[in-house]
Amino acid sequence: MTPALPTVPDETVTSWALAAADGDSEAVDRFVRALQRDVRRYVAYLADDVQAAEDLTQETFLRALGSLHRFEGRSSARAWLLSIARRAVVDSLRRASARPRLSDTDDWQSVAERAQPTGLPGFEEGVVLMDLVDSLSADRREAFVLTQLLGLPYAEAASASHCPVGTVRSRVARARLALADMVTEDFSPATEAAVA
Repeated sequence: MTPALPTVPDETVTSWALAAADGDSEAVDRFVRALQRDVRRYVAYLADDVQAAEDLTQETFLRALGSLHRFEGRSSARAWLLSIARRAVVDSLRRASARPRLSDTDDWQSVAERAQPTGLPGFEEGVVLMDLVDSLSADRREAFVLTQLLGLPYAEAASASHCPVGTVRSRVARARLALADMVTEDFSPATEAAVA
C-alpha cells in the first residue's frame, strides 16, 4: 500500500498560486502537483464517475491556469480551485444531460460491473463505502467529501460550495448521522443472523 502524500499547507499552495500568476513556471508545477490529487478525488465524488475524473481534473486545471492572473489570494488557492472544479463538474453534467445516451447492449450495468477490477484488498469495503456516500443527498455528499475526505476546513468548504459555514456544518452533521444509521441498519443482529 502506497503511503498517502502529505497535504501541503494552504498558505504554501496560495503563495505558489500567486507566484504562478506572476509568471513563475516552477510555482505553476508545484501548485498543480500539490492540488491534483484533491481535485481528482473531489470531481470523482461530485460527478459520481471515477472514469471522468481525469478529464474533469484536467479541465479544472486548464480553467484555473487560464484565469490564474485574476487570482488575488483573498481565499486559499485550494478553495478557489475546488470552486472551479465544482463549476467544471456542473458544466460537464449539463453537457452530458443534453446528449442522448447510447448503449449497444441491453444489460449495460452488468457489463460495467464486470469491467471493474475485483479481488483487490479492500475492494468490497470500498464499494460499500462509496455506495453509502453516494446515497447521501448531493449537498450533504459534497460537504462530507470536502471536509471529511479531503480534509478542508469548514470555512474553505463553505467557500467552495458557495454557502455559509453553518450550512456546511449542518450538512456534515446530517451526513454523519445518515451514514451511521445506514451502517447500523446493515449490521443489525437480524442481518448478522441472516448472513450466518
